[in-house]
Amino acid sequence: MTNQYPQQPPAESGPGRRDVEKRWSDASDYRAPTIYGVTVIVIAMGVLAAFAALGGESRGLAAAVPGVFLAGGIGGLILGVRAYARKQSWVPWQGVAWFLLILMLGALVLPLSAW
Repeated sequence: MTNQYPQQPPAESGPGRRDVEKRWSDASDYRAPTIYGVTVIVIAMGVLAAFAALGGESRGLAAAVPGVFLAGGIGGLILGVRAYARKQSWVPWQGVAWFLLILMLGALVLPLSAW
């Protein structure tokens, strides 16, 4: 029995091909997005600690926690687009951005608690 699909010539191993094949094994592709995400989370937790230390009465600090996550998520999406334009791995940036935006949705209850 012969193979009905002809053998394709080897293509370059660029980020577009790696995205399609789902072979992401390079740890360095995940290092910068992970550091970025952890940094944004630490900043948001610092703002949350300041909010809690002031007794939970500051509306500005309450709104700043989801604001930090929103800014981090948008920044992650922008960095993902920039990585895509440079033909680098953009999927980890998109994952970090969506994770930060989901954390923002969870943090939206904080401004309500300050009222």
